Amino acid sequence: MDPLGARSQFVEVQTLSTWERQPDPEGEEEEYNDSLVSQQAFLSPFPYREDINRKIVLYNGDVALLNCTAIVNTSNETLTDKNPISESIHTYAGPELRDEMLKLKGCRTGEAKMTKGFNLAARFIIHTVGPKYKTKYRTAAENSLYNCYRNVMQLAREQAMASVAVCVVSTTKRGYPLEDATHIAFRTVRRFLENYGESIETVVFAVTDMEEPTYRKLLPLYYPRSEEEERASLPLIPADIGNSEGEPVVPERQIRIAEKPGCLEVDSEAETLDSDLGQVGTHAFSRMEGDVDKQRKLILQGQLSDATMQKQHQRNYNRWLCRARAEDLSDIAALKALYQTGVDMCGRTVMVLVGRNIPVTLIDMEKALLYFIHVMDHITVKEYVMVYFHTLTGEHNHLDSEFLKKLHEIVDAKFKNNLRAFYFVHPSFRSKVSTWFFTTFSVSGMKQKVHHVETLQQLFTCILPEQIDIPPFVLEYDARMVIVYWAGQGPGRDALCPPSMWPLMPTGNERFTIL
Repeated sequence: MDPLGARSQFVEVQTLSTWERQPDPEGEEEEYNDSLVSQQAFLSPFPYREDINRKIVLYNGDVALLNCTAIVNTSNETLTDKNPISESIHTYAGPELRDEMLKLKGCRTGEAKMTKGFNLAARFIIHTVGPKYKTKYRTAAENSLYNCYRNVMQLAREQAMASVAVCVVSTTKRGYPLEDATHIAFRTVRRFLENYGESIETVVFAVTDMEEPTYRKLLPLYYPRSEEEERASLPLIPADIGNSEGEPVVPERQIRIAEKPGCLEVDSEAETLDSDLGQVGTHAFSRMEGDVDKQRKLILQGQLSDATMQKQHQRNYNRWLCRARAEDLSDIAALKALYQTGVDMCGRTVMVLVGRNIPVTLIDMEKALLYFIHVMDHITVKEYVMVYFHTLTGEHNHLDSEFLKKLHEIVDAKFKNNLRAFYFVHPSFRSKVSTWFFTTFSVSGMKQKVHHVETLQQLFTCILPEQIDIPPFVLEYDARMVIVYWAGQGPGRDALCPPSMWPLMPTGNERFTIL
């Protein structure tokens, strides 16, 4: 219930009836009985699966009102489309969504990008761009639409989402025939749930009154609710059902490269297309570069080797580094939140991060990430330490754990391996707790490197004062704290802390072991 007892306008996904609980349409089985005799020997490519049907929900209503982990928004390449679905999502999410989408800098056809849900009941919004349909370019449109649904589902799995509500991506404005688009949507989602859907609990197909009849007619073909419905639906399944992932297949575009191009082949005329295509990818030329789609599939299955994963991670980091070197980051540099200073007592480079100079809510955090990579790339080739001044920071300066986790995942291995110590100066109790949780549960190998430093005097046991450039406000704050808390028997400590707590307070003479 909303405040003042008003009934909530949002719809709980758990209250919706799943596809398996909806009864078969009466009389439909009898209609196909005469044709079933010849079909008994064939197995359906989409057999009856009760476990999958339990995950499917057909919902007639506004996708923006669903309370689930994520909903899907269909838009154009600039993410400014004014279709009814997108406008409803923006209305309920609030103006913050439009500001957030400007940071995405558009979205290509077939891609999927994610933002927060803001004022929606859904936690996230996945934005995707469906293709414009022209008969002349039907194959390209089919592949793009497949990629829309596939990338939405893949993003949902990668983000460990329990439920996702999928609208009709192919809007009327883009001219895609509804029935053709529905076939692609159903088979793509079905194949994904079969292969990778263990963690996904619910997929909601959100439709309007105009779209519901088509969805109800085609759902039994891909999600039969009984073996009888499976057999009855078999004659209606189209010939083109895609490959094992649901992706459209164009046989004439399959290229075969012979092992020995200079030699004539003596293949039998009876050799089928399947046996020809079986040779694709087995020769030396094609093995020079890994199949990107196959590698993404192996990532989902958790079967890639460590070496291959490291190679892919390095490529991803190099793309970020190229962006960092090409983009204008002068506005981030002007904040003076990250800079190089001297060396510590072991001769290692000292990098300073000033928390108060990071207005998280006012800057583009992706540009901040690019600036960090740009500055740190050449520093991290050898051992270094970082000093973070948490002094006088407010809520608007605190980096959220999702950003830090993303940073940790993107940066090159040298960032982590060559970091010898992270000095957290003037921590609050809350920041200590947050740091402990983050280093314990979100990232590995960092916990032992983090040192909480209560006073600059402690920091100077590892880094000499002349080797570090400290902002004036940090020096002033530290001086006040020394007078108040560590003045021996002075009145400051008596006023702020009972005598029973004195033994628990730092004296300012603690030393750190230099690693």
